[in-house]
This record gives sequence, C-alpha cells and structure tokens, in this order.
Amino acid sequence: MEALVQMTGHVGTEVDIRGNGSVTAFRLACTPRVRSKDGEYSDGNTTWIDVTCFRSLAAHVAASVRKGDPVIVIGKLRTSVWTKDGQTRERLGLEAETVGHDLSRGTAIFRKSVRQSAEPTDGDEPPDELEQAGPSAEERRAQADEAAQSVRAA
Repeated sequence: MEALVQMTGHVGTEVDIRGNGSVTAFRLACTPRVRSKDGEYSDGNTTWIDVTCFRSLAAHVAASVRKGDPVIVIGKLRTSVWTKDGQTRERLGLEAETVGHDLSRGTAIFRKSVRQSAEPTDGDEPPDELEQAGPSAEERRAQADEAAQSVRAA
C-alpha cells in the first residue's frame, strides 16, 4: 500500500520538459521559518525534492508552473538508487499526482483544458498553441494585480 504525501514550497528550477511533453520535472524548495530564542524569525535549512509529473499533468505543469511559483504537490515518495564511481547513491523524489499553486501566497486563474477529439473533421483548424499554453508570467502577474486591486476596492 502506498501513502500520498503533501508538500508545499517554491519551484526552485525551471520546469524540464521531456518525452514530447509527456514528462516534466522540477525541484521543489521547502524552507521553514524558524523562530529564535529572542523571537526573531529566519529561514531554516532548505529541503530540496525532485518532482516528476507524467502524461496530462506534465503538460499542464509545463504550461502553468514557473520557477519561483509557490506550489502544493501531492504524490508518492520514490527513492532513486544508482551507482557512481563505485558508490551507491540515493535520492528521494516525489512522483506527483496533483500540482497546484499555493493560493495562500497569491492568486491564480484556472482554465480547464480542452480534450482533443480522436480525428479532426473537415473544417477543423489546428489549435492555437499560444492560446492553449495560457497566459505568460507577465499576464498572470497583471491579472493577479487586477484581482488584488478589485479586492482592496471592495
């Protein structure tokens, strides 16, 4: 039986796209806030986790997640074991089942993906790749700023 784990943090690397977009990977940085004896807060040691996404989740992560974004990842812990220079090495990773923006740290706009039909019919135009990719980082920031201003105005 496998247990799912949930981790929150920031995307620490650019999203790496492999296998014609069927696999994506990034490193998740989890840095706790630590309170000292005098009541001051500082950053604790950062834990780095390799996150791998497959199939449609990989495509959605590639279109939606950027370096520095605060995210929540739910998935299965996996240990990779390999030998290098005669030494056995291990690395803990997370096989993601769900990835989403951490809305406690900002706003996001969800756009449902459109399922492609099996065969195109006459008159069907190929989809606009820019439209399917969603807004750019600048457009997302502008939308978030607009949403924050409307909340403040209300």
